[in-house]
Amino acid sequence: MADAHADAHFEHPRLAAVYDPLDPDRSDLDAYAAIAAELRARRVLDVGCGTGTFALLLAGRGLDVTGVDPAAASLDVARAKPGADRVRWIHGDATAVPPISADLATMTANVAQAIAGPDGWSATLDAVHAALRPGGHLVFETRDPARRAWLGWNREETYVRADVPGVGVVEHWVDLLDVSGPLVTFRGTYVFASDGQVLTSDSTLRFRERDEVTADLAAHGYTLKDVRDAPDRPGREFVFLAERPTT
Repeated sequence: MADAHADAHFEHPRLAAVYDPLDPDRSDLDAYAAIAAELRARRVLDVGCGTGTFALLLAGRGLDVTGVDPAAASLDVARAKPGADRVRWIHGDATAVPPISADLATMTANVAQAIAGPDGWSATLDAVHAALRPGGHLVFETRDPARRAWLGWNREETYVRADVPGVGVVEHWVDLLDVSGPLVTFRGTYVFASDGQVLTSDSTLRFRERDEVTADLAAHGYTLKDVRDAPDRPGREFVFLAERPTT
């Protein structure tokens, strides 16, 4: 997202094409869809939409959806999916989105944490604020640093082997590379059995404390409405729900 290039597993065409098959369980999106329904949102901005799974889910329910992502290869995957013409796709980070008076903006999965730099995070919060209507909401998740999720980022605990239609067998795993304060860097390895090609993708996530996020939201003009648990990772994540005030 803002101030950072897209990681290879989103930007490399061969890796973007297998992103969904290697991570088919997107039950984490159920909570976001429920929040959209709870808020009676009709116009949604999906920041870091990736291959478009959540944007297309909402569009299929009749919502007006804009998806934005800096990874062209991921957007190519999204645009090729059934129903893609129902979504407005924007290549770029959140600062590329015009004011659209959205009822709700979302950053699902690792999106908020992948905006690791303070300048990019600040720019993203400002851009989303501008894209929301007064009274509109922003919802995103971030892992609780105290739970140290990175301790499980190793081959033994992350190894996946999938037979992807049209691609063949793909092996994938994650290795932890570095923990420097709130920044955690890891490497994903992908092995394609059809030709033996091995590709890697390095990523850095920022693990923000709850108080830090609360202060950031206030500094950028949001009112924090709620901090919820993540149903798919109970006790391990914070789900922030903030509002752009009406006055």
